[in-house]
Amino acid sequence: MKITWLGHSGFRIEIEEAVLLVDPWLSGNPMFPIKRRDEAIAGATHILLTHGHGDHSGDAVAIASELGLPIVGIYDLVTWLQSRDGVDGIGFNKGGTVTLDGARVTMVHATHSSSIMGEAGPVYTGTESGYMIAGEGHVIYVSGDTDIMADMGWMGEYHRPDIGILAAGGHFTMDMKRAAFAARKYFDFRTVIPCHYRTFPLLEQSAEALRQGLPGVEVLEPEVLEPITI
Repeated sequence: MKITWLGHSGFRIEIEEAVLLVDPWLSGNPMFPIKRRDEAIAGATHILLTHGHGDHSGDAVAIASELGLPIVGIYDLVTWLQSRDGVDGIGFNKGGTVTLDGARVTMVHATHSSSIMGEAGPVYTGTESGYMIAGEGHVIYVSGDTDIMADMGWMGEYHRPDIGILAAGGHFTMDMKRAAFAARKYFDFRTVIPCHYRTFPLLEQSAEALRQGLPGVEVLEPEVLEPITI
């Protein structure tokens, strides 16, 4: 299994026979070297969106149209993109599980907001979500944009993820200290990868507080387009 950061909250996750592009915001992303776009999306099988905000869904339609991929996510957002842009999609909802080329993807709750810019202003696109992605003997928790929430208690107990990809940049999501608290209290991670940080000066620039708050857990600060092999 390989997990590759695309900057901000974007990831390329190669698991089972699937190559999932999670929240692939590439164009205009200060962290992403746009000359390496083809490398980032090569061989992708699905696009997985946590919510509609442009820093998560911004390149979804373009990539889906170019490669003929389905966009996977909450029903409201996916069906809206299907009707607006004619892309393929797999819409489901919280508690639902879809199997994507051998990877089992379950949608779980997050607490944030979700909209996409329309011609007359923001269009609300269902609710924000996270995912539990199971395959190859691992479960990855992709938190999506969220704060700490009590739902993490049952989510950790039921799904037992060993890898956490946690939004932890602060201001719009949990910061590093809050993410460390959530990870200690609700989960038993072996590996934690922070995201939604370093993109802008407004966000946290280091994961040191996360590392200090999680003794005994492997906290990996990713580098863009450098695969992490699990």
